[in-house]
Formats: sequence, structure tokens, C-alpha cells
Amino acid sequence: MDTNIGSLDSCKPTSNDVCCPANGAVSTIQGSVSPTIINSSEATLGRHLARRLVQVGISDVFSVPGDFNLTLLDHLIAEPGLNLIGCCNELNAGYAADGYARSRGVGACVVTFTVGGLSVLNAIAGAYSENLPLICIVGGPNSNDYGTNRILHHTIGLPDFSQELRCFQTVTCYQAVVNNLEDAHEMIDTAISTALKESKPVYISISCNLPAIPHPTFAREPVPFSLSPKLSNKIGLEAAVEAAAEFLNKAVKPVLVGGPKLRVAKACEAFVELADASGYAVAVMPSGKGLVPEHHPHFIGTYWGAVSTAFCAEIVESADAYLFAGPIYNDYSSVGYSLLLKKEKAIIVQPDRVVIGNGPAFGCVLMKDFLRELAKRLKQNNTAYENYHRIFVPEGQPLKAAPKEPLRVNVLFQHIQKMLSSDSAVIAETGDSWFNCQKLKLPPGCGYEFQMQYGSIGWSVGATLGYAQAVPEKRVIACIGDGSFQVTAQDVSTMLRCGQKTVIFLINNGGYTIEVEIHDGPYNVIKNWNYTALVDAIHNGEGKCWTAKVFCEEELIEAIETATGAKKDCLCFIEVIVHKDDTSKELLEWGSRVSAANSRPPNPQ
Repeated sequence: MDTNIGSLDSCKPTSNDVCCPANGAVSTIQGSVSPTIINSSEATLGRHLARRLVQVGISDVFSVPGDFNLTLLDHLIAEPGLNLIGCCNELNAGYAADGYARSRGVGACVVTFTVGGLSVLNAIAGAYSENLPLICIVGGPNSNDYGTNRILHHTIGLPDFSQELRCFQTVTCYQAVVNNLEDAHEMIDTAISTALKESKPVYISISCNLPAIPHPTFAREPVPFSLSPKLSNKIGLEAAVEAAAEFLNKAVKPVLVGGPKLRVAKACEAFVELADASGYAVAVMPSGKGLVPEHHPHFIGTYWGAVSTAFCAEIVESADAYLFAGPIYNDYSSVGYSLLLKKEKAIIVQPDRVVIGNGPAFGCVLMKDFLRELAKRLKQNNTAYENYHRIFVPEGQPLKAAPKEPLRVNVLFQHIQKMLSSDSAVIAETGDSWFNCQKLKLPPGCGYEFQMQYGSIGWSVGATLGYAQAVPEKRVIACIGDGSFQVTAQDVSTMLRCGQKTVIFLINNGGYTIEVEIHDGPYNVIKNWNYTALVDAIHNGEGKCWTAKVFCEEELIEAIETATGAKKDCLCFIEVIVHKDDTSKELLEWGSRVSAANSRPPNPQ
């Protein structure tokens, strides 16, 4: 069965109710439209690419101009459904496309050959690690220069133009080098459809002399192409469900844990159906936060080994059976390989594979199909949740601050918690914000994003730009450390140009705190900036911007009241001054365990 992509319903940001922050929801497609002939001035490669981007739900493309992509940018600008957003550098353009894809289901960026491509590469690698469909478009050399043994600018000075392509081959699932018009239509369509099917980035290089040239293959609108949906093997699905049901139904206190690959499997709703039907206690892995509704009646928090939500790890690790849906076990998510889990107790459900205990394994079984069918076969068992409820003690409140006492991080996040609603979304930067934001309780509809697998500091500035552009109806709250902000600060400028109303909490503690807790040294101390003055300078009187520097709780309360009141239509930048050693207790524990894992001596040879 084929799914025609003509005009694609854009994917709205996911609510915590429905659960999937919508990466890759590309299956909702409108009926086919009778093709119409378009005039030759629009039957060009550049306009075809622009129309394709619009058809898959992209309305904003993040770019940095360079001489090899300028003509292509002209054609993207000419597309009525497309908005071109110029970023300050390629890295941030890639991060913005990443943030956009998390909300819309697919994102795109456009840079120039090699000098721009290698600059955006780190952001593309991050999107690859997080299973995000991202279309990276590069303006390439003139088609006449291929195979001529010429040396071009923006390259490393060799007559071989393949360096950029070879770099992208490891971080994209498809690469198209378009240097002739005859194959252009097919290559572009294959690249875009592969990004959507694989939920990974793709690379498209387009020779700089081709975007404006008409060609018969671009003369009809729309030119339909199709995605063949993945289907479960019915016999395998039935066998997997039967084996899993038998495994879980004989357990005394089973639990469910949601992981980050729920998103790429488009299985968030199916996971909730299973939770509703089974009555099991429900937790999430840290990188799965935001994919499972936290107001679910059996939700018990984040399972993160020794740094889990209070009472959550005890329930998960003492269970006699646990189903993990879409987990990623790495040294960070396992807290230095210290999770107290046993393989023989686990059902591991990946996007297209199920493994039960030490075996058997079932391939060609889609996660959402498996979870939905399993929900019909499980007996209600709320023992684990009752055990959790029995031992649960409500969290204490931070110590009350004395008047004008220097602000503590736990007090800051107590006030950020009060800001959250269905109309907001949280972006958490790599660092202690991982741990502090993890403890926020997300109300229904509140978005949540962070980059745990790749963990690139500075990601959040560009991602905030892209996410906020994709969902202007939500107010994004970004929690960013000072060290991370120094990497990518420039694109606050682009947020202002786009009229965004984000609230940025810049947590100024004088260094790379997460690195300090793993391994300290003088390299973790950074030059302090006057961050509010910097943002005021970037603002420069153009756009709506408001800044504040706070040192104590009273000033924080006043700043939040202003940001959510008189300045609610502005980009609000609140610099929060805290002590360099003021960290979450979870970071202290986590850092010690990760440090121990990093410093293991070599095995004897």
C-alpha cells in the first residue's frame, strides 16, 4: 500500500496528552490532486525543491548564504509557502532545523559548499543520533567543474570535490549530489522520502548553476511521489504478542518504561493505550521525558538509575518484569553502567524488533502494532503502582530563602515550575539543566526537548530558535548554562528578527558545571560575560526584547512577573546569578558514577 505525498498536513506540536512530540508524523496526507501544468519560469529545479519542502510540512528553512547557494536561495524565497530564516552561523542553522523537526516532524537547512557544510556537520550528527528527519541542502560547485581537475575556493585545495560528501556519509541516511537536471527530480524526491521513512537526516548537494533552469520533469504540479509504509509481519507480531503476554501475565509486579525511540516509532499513543489497559506503574527514561503524559494516573517519574525520581528506581528495579519501549542504554542514561536491571526480567521493544528476556527475539514487528495488540492481551495488574503509592512521600520544598539571600538553583526551578502550562514548552541545555528540568512536572500539552544522546553544548540556542518558529502559539522556556550559551549566543539575534517571545533563563555559575562534577580542572572555568548587556547590544533597539539580571528570589519573582505580564510579547532574557558549586544532588551522584566509568583502567592484555 502506498501513501501519496501531495500536500502534507503539517504536524502540530505534540501535547503531553497525545504524547508524541511529533517527529516524523508524515503519514497524514491529503488526497491526490489533478496535476496542472505550471509556467516555465516556475518549472525549475529550485522551485521544485521549494515545493517539495512545503508539501512535507516545512514552512521555515534555516540558512546561511554563500556564493554557491545564492541562486537556490532566490528560488526558495520565491515559494509563497516558504519562509527563509537567515542564521548567524551554520551550526546554529543546523540546530534550528533540529529543534524545528522535533515539533513539525521534519526540518531543513541550507548552507554553502564545504566551508558551510563542514560547519553544519556537528548539528547534523546530533540530529542523526536523535533520529530526526532533517534535510540538509548544500549549494555545490558549478556542474561544469566536476571531473575537470580544477581547484575551487571553499575547499581544502584539492581537485577532488568529494570531501564534504564523504563526511556526510557517516551522519546521514542518504546523499544526493545533483549536478545534472535529468536525474535531479528523482534524486531530490528519493532524498526527502528517505529522510521521512528512516527518520534520519539526508544530504542534498545542488550545483550552483542549476536551480534557475527549467526542465520538463518539473513542469507539473504536484508531481506525486509515494512512501511505502512499514508493515509488521503478521505471524511474527502474533507470536511476539503471545510470548510477551505470557511473560507479563505471570509476573507479580510488572512495570512499563518509555524510552526515546517511542518518538521515531510513532508509538506514543500506543504506549499510553498499553498503560491504560494494563494498570502497570509507568516510568520514562530521562531522554523519553515529554513523550509520555505525566498526568497519567499511574505515572511514577523518571527512571535514571541512582538519580531517578524519588521512589521510581526502587519500583522499577524491584519489579519481576519490565517492558522497556524504545530504550537507549548508553553510559549517560545508565549512570556509568550502574542500572540494577536483569536481562531475563526485561522485554525490550525497539521500533521494529521485540526481545523477550534472554530470548526469543522477533523481527519485523512494529512497536506501535505490538503495543496495541499486547494491550488487548494483558490482565490488569496495578501491584507495582500500589507499592509505589504505599511508599511514596511527597517531595519537600526548598529551604525558605532569607531576605536578599543569594539565589539557589532549587529555588529558581521551583518558580520555573509555576510558569509551565499547556501553552509552554521547555528546552533544556546539556549540563545541570538536564537534571533540574528533569524534575519539572509537565502539565498536559507542555512540550519538552533536550539532546541527551549527543549532548552537544550550545545546542539549545539554535534548537530554541527552531522549535519556537515551528510553534508560535507556545511560549518556549529555555534553561541554558553560561558555558553553553557562549558557544552559540549569536542567534538570539535571529530570535529577535523572527519576533519570538521565548523566555531564556541564563544560569550564570561561572563555568562548565557538568564537566566539573565529572572531572574538575582550570579548563572548566570560563570568562564571565555581562550577559544581559550582550543581549541588549544584540537587540540594538530592533525588535521586542527585555532583559533582567537577578541575584535573589525577590528579584526573580519580579522578573518572572514582568516576563509573563507586561513583557509577555517580548523575548525575555533573565540572567540568574548562582554560586559556582550550586548544583542538583542528581548531578553530583551522576557525575561521580560517570567519572568512575570514564576512568576504568585498561583490561589486562
